[in-house]
Amino acid sequence: MNGFPADFLWGAATSAYQIEGSPLADGAGPSIWHRFSREPGRVLGGDTGDLACDHYRRYREDLALMAGLGINAYRFSVAWGRVLPQGGGPINRQGLGFYDRLVDELLALGIAPMLTLYHWDLPLALDERGGWCHRDIAGRFADYAEVLFRALDDRVRLWLTLNEPWVSAVLGYQTGVHAPGRQGLSEAALAAQHLLLAHGEAVAAYRATGRHRIGIAVNLEPQHAASERAEDIEAAARRHAYVNRWFLDPILLGRYPDGLSAMFGAAWPQVSPEDLARIHAPVDFLGVNYYSRGLVEWDPSDRPAQARVISRMGTERTAMGWEVYPEGLTEILLWLRREYGERPLYLTESGAAFDDPPPADGVVADPERATYLRRHLRAAESALRQGVDLRGYFVWSLLDNFEWAYGYSKRFGLIHVDFATQRRTPKASAWLYRAIIRQGGANLADSPDPA
Repeated sequence: MNGFPADFLWGAATSAYQIEGSPLADGAGPSIWHRFSREPGRVLGGDTGDLACDHYRRYREDLALMAGLGINAYRFSVAWGRVLPQGGGPINRQGLGFYDRLVDELLALGIAPMLTLYHWDLPLALDERGGWCHRDIAGRFADYAEVLFRALDDRVRLWLTLNEPWVSAVLGYQTGVHAPGRQGLSEAALAAQHLLLAHGEAVAAYRATGRHRIGIAVNLEPQHAASERAEDIEAAARRHAYVNRWFLDPILLGRYPDGLSAMFGAAWPQVSPEDLARIHAPVDFLGVNYYSRGLVEWDPSDRPAQARVISRMGTERTAMGWEVYPEGLTEILLWLRREYGERPLYLTESGAAFDDPPPADGVVADPERATYLRRHLRAAESALRQGVDLRGYFVWSLLDNFEWAYGYSKRFGLIHVDFATQRRTPKASAWLYRAIIRQGGANLADSPDPA
């Protein structure tokens, strides 16, 4: 018997900087990624998002491709700097108009929009004032969110405040491999606090003006000890708090996880009870981004958790080097239900990069991705059967795109993009997804061939 409900959302996901291109068009302000991608050595091959998938001009073509696949929900993000070029102040009506048209086109095609307010492309003007390390950014984010609520909430029913704030804080402010490229433990902890506060302030703004549902998308992965040694087991527990609980506990429980401040030591910022109360603003649902698990061993040099993720020979891996571990999806969804109680969940990202061949006679053979998709949908179905209130699955990504520091070298898309010509070609995995959607997931056990 099929475990997917009749109203399940079969979606695909993207983000603004990764696909739109034209980052300064029609009065838009530059983002931290616009600057970062121009700094030598930051992005593989010196790639930038200047053209990306040219979605800013080709969005109708892309939405028609989605509709042809039977996708009934689309998760996208808004480029903050298109709407407010300085991060605040006057609204750029041309930039806002793009998203207005995008939402109208989605609804005309019968595709439900899920809008992410922030997917890592902070306006450069705000970074020059301190970025996520400056407390005032929480209020600025709420002001920006309110502009979009007032413009689009009559048509958008699902909102996400932030995408993977852990990545924004850690990769952007601790390791420096993402924009803005800073490297400091105290900066990462402060950025995380302000990301959480911004989320809470945006939720409060939505309660004042919005009429539908709002949540947040967090990246989660089970943390497994690499051995039975006590130090590895303890390291996995610390990394679980560092990766999975750092953002969930304040939002859903109103407190930080035990031991987290001790991990950071003097780098941990003061957090007032008033701020925790703002962060703890109730959300309507939770978005989960799942890709892999962490296989963890103790490493005292790996701060702050003293835990290092390792790779084992012989495990199946994607082109990103991530272990293919679909059972971890069921595990993390069940953990969420057990730890934080019943709540609506959406799998807001799930997908894989593989070294796809170029199109041949209009076909892109990607059997690894097709298998990945089937196995992870089965894992999602298993969680549903065990009582998890999972309401949608969004494949990452609709299109091959700009994969951050990897540039255009990693392809996650259901649809192949020739970046020289901008020609789109649905891959075999896209046709498989269409077949699954048509039968509401009832054919997953049959391992159908793309059709």
